Amino acid sequence: MDINQLLKGVDCACGKHHTCDIDSVYIEPNAAARLTELCADKKGVLLVADENTWAAAGASAEAALKGKIAGICLFSGKEVLVPNEEAIAAVNAKLEGADLLLAIGSGVIQDLCKYVSFKSKIPYMVLATAPSMDGYASDGAAMILEGMKVTVKAGLPRAILADPAVLAAAPMDMIRAGYGDIIGKFSALNDWKLSRCVTGEYFCDFIYDLTYEQIRRNLELADGLQNRDEEAVKALMEALVVIGILMSFAGSSRPASGSEHHLSHFFEITGIVDGKPYLAHGLDVAYSTVITAGLRQKLLAGPFPEKRFRLSPEAYRTRMEGLYKQVAEGCMALQEKVGNYAADRIALYHEKEQEIRSILAEMPAPEEVEALLRKAGLSMDEFYDLYGKQKIEDAVLYSKDLKDRYTVLWLYYDLFGNEAVL
Repeated sequence: MDINQLLKGVDCACGKHHTCDIDSVYIEPNAAARLTELCADKKGVLLVADENTWAAAGASAEAALKGKIAGICLFSGKEVLVPNEEAIAAVNAKLEGADLLLAIGSGVIQDLCKYVSFKSKIPYMVLATAPSMDGYASDGAAMILEGMKVTVKAGLPRAILADPAVLAAAPMDMIRAGYGDIIGKFSALNDWKLSRCVTGEYFCDFIYDLTYEQIRRNLELADGLQNRDEEAVKALMEALVVIGILMSFAGSSRPASGSEHHLSHFFEITGIVDGKPYLAHGLDVAYSTVITAGLRQKLLAGPFPEKRFRLSPEAYRTRMEGLYKQVAEGCMALQEKVGNYAADRIALYHEKEQEIRSILAEMPAPEEVEALLRKAGLSMDEFYDLYGKQKIEDAVLYSKDLKDRYTVLWLYYDLFGNEAVL
């Protein structure tokens, strides 16, 4: 696919003119050399990296930007970098003299630069070091602010650069995370279609179909990714960037983020507040897709109940506070605001039951998703061993409260509540 042609925009049958305000994308050998031309009008570039991403691509960025480097913000490569207020302050402290930020890295480094760019009005570019997630070309910055996982609608990079040789040398877990992130789109797209049915949410067939095309491309890459084949890694990176562009086209992360991401965010947030380990985002998304596929299978297995399920408000609040600690109040306030706690959708579910069942049946079965993950060297044992049955059950019941987005998690809760998933 010609990504730069896609960036020119699309007059769509959905009634919108889709745009994505990125100037250029270069996924090619020695991509960092493009910085010389791309930054010709810049006086000071702040390079942001951690010790690992600097080792992967820092020297090539320095070589291309001789005489134009305003500073370097280098984070430790030994500890997990959290995109929170402390990390933001570290970047802000280096901004003097900078008229461009260059994110050298992948998810967290890019999110930090995206957020600081948005707040400071200083543009940014990305020199990617791993094909690990789909946020490179999206305008959402995934941050942890006041202890809560939030997606801040921020700016887009002026350019995205990636050298396939650098990408192929990334840690294998990061390559698998990118593959897994795309597998998660099975669930996200199904949730989007479900929400159109239940809530009347905006839906675009063009974006849906092109996202699905990226999933199909990705399924063919597993063997090549395992072998660090540069063409396979390049194709994965292209698919991730295209999905990011499609998020910008949609005006939200909806085509790429649904119930599987809610579960992933649950594991990350509870891991942070409890000081417990959690998996890389894309891996959590991949494994959580198996879980959400299982939810759909359970929903299809029997009749829809006549009454909606609800835990008592007291029991619900107690468990939320136990899981989310200081974040719980913000989550519950969000759901009160959008009306999810008060909503009684049972009549609507019965009215649209056949359509809902038809949509749920489009999702691959959990064993099919698990087989796709195994092809890329991913085992559900890693997921089960780390989190355990109770935490996964809690994620299914309470991760929906993190976002104001309707997904299969609300359908399952409305109908079956805390009935066991595993």
